[in-house]
Amino acid sequence: MSRIFRMPVSRVYPLYIAKLERKGRTQAELDEVILWLTGFSEAELQKHLAEDTTFEDFFAAAHLNPAAGLITGVICGVRVEEIEDPLMQKIRYLDKLVDELYKGKAMEKVLRVPMVGTGL
Repeated sequence: MSRIFRMPVSRVYPLYIAKLERKGRTQAELDEVILWLTGFSEAELQKHLAEDTTFEDFFAAAHLNPAAGLITGVICGVRVEEIEDPLMQKIRYLDKLVDELYKGKAMEKVLRVPMVGTGL
């Protein structure tokens, strides 16, 4: 089992915030991404953070967004869509979403909102 599986999400969460704030993004945007991916409410997210829930238990309790499969690309040198371990893939989905925010992508693109009514 990977060490990250047993790591509390609360240990990585402030690192995500610090990374995003360097690029002018906010904790609220981070939370929006996490809530979208996991299906948690804000209260559920805060409870997991307060209780030092491990990544393993965090994603076991999550209801992964059906559009999560649209998350593609490379993170840590690996294509997220090719990761075989389901838990590691979910963790890397989160990393990829944070990375997209960091790189300045619009929230609609990060959250895989379909383009409706564009006339294209």
